[in-house]
Amino acid sequence: MRRLRPLAIAIPAFFCALLLAARPAPAQGLVPLPSAPAVDARSYILVDYASGQVLAGLNPDARVEPASITKLMTAYVVYKAIAEKRLALTDTAVISENAWRSEGSRSFVQLGEQLPIEVLLKGMIVQSGNDATIAVAEKVGGTEAGFVQMMNSYAKQLGMKGSNFTNSTGLPDPNLYTTPRDVATLSRALIREFPDNYKWYSMREFVWNGIRQQNRNGLLGRDPSVDGIKTGHTESAGYCLATSASRQGTRLVSAVFGSQSMRAREDASAALLNYGFTFFETVKLRGRGETVLKPRLYKGTEEFVAVGPARDVMVTVRRGAGAGLRATASVKEPLIAPLAAGKAVGELVISDGTRVVARAPLFPLQAVPEGGLWSRFSDTIALWFR
Repeated sequence: MRRLRPLAIAIPAFFCALLLAARPAPAQGLVPLPSAPAVDARSYILVDYASGQVLAGLNPDARVEPASITKLMTAYVVYKAIAEKRLALTDTAVISENAWRSEGSRSFVQLGEQLPIEVLLKGMIVQSGNDATIAVAEKVGGTEAGFVQMMNSYAKQLGMKGSNFTNSTGLPDPNLYTTPRDVATLSRALIREFPDNYKWYSMREFVWNGIRQQNRNGLLGRDPSVDGIKTGHTESAGYCLATSASRQGTRLVSAVFGSQSMRAREDASAALLNYGFTFFETVKLRGRGETVLKPRLYKGTEEFVAVGPARDVMVTVRRGAGAGLRATASVKEPLIAPLAAGKAVGELVISDGTRVVARAPLFPLQAVPEGGLWSRFSDTIALWFR
């Protein structure tokens, strides 16, 4: 990438300089950063929800058995169907013999019973009922096998490169696997895309048909900042827990696998969350749709085009280092119309003074069509003398 011509960026660069100058001076002494706590887990990951930055990890890409954390992927597929109006929470699903005879944890639904999707989802989320899970999967996918194909398709779209699903419940299967990193990716997507449904993951209990079903996530009672997400356990997987917590506007996500007990997975998750909240901070560098540069545009209906990020640019750094972050923007020259709003034309590079900590693509904030004959002709001449 070449630098923009002085005329094209003089004003935007001036304002960028003012904004950066307005930041507090970098802290003289940063908070000492210890290593992540040693916890009872075979593998784990801790990430910032907003930026996706990994704050700590132990074998984060190791293949693990997800157990009932599989139901997060099941939920994602169902929520997609609801969002796309292919399913409604008030729709009913019939409890098939396949669902009724399911092994493992149950929501105690009855064979042939017709239950609302919302009830079945809460049974799946709170009690981790395999019977409720299969009933919902059959409703959305026709069969559980068809639903599993949808699970793997959405997992691929989310970038879950280390995952493969063979059932909707998480019952043991040698070809059912995931990674802590993939579970963190999925968890962030659930929270981001389906906030109205995510609130169910903080439910401590669910009562249906006179049966009180308790949430197995003990952190919901230990830490008021924790609002989800899902437990898992089989003899081979050990005790697993995907967790999210929000404190003072910052949300973290952890995924812990292979702990030796329910208490151990909770202690491990709590220790990781406390570590992240104590020693890291997340800073918003630029807002979605904010004009970062306004470079020269050739052969268009406009002489200059505003460019900025399509999403908020969030960066997670060691606590105290946020004041020292610097952002540098550039575009690919020359910019020639027509420009589509969804095509990246530049990049915002964020550094802490010694290294690049994040990059974000820059897009035209609105599409710019090709200009008239005179505009195209005059700009063709101008391009010859650049």
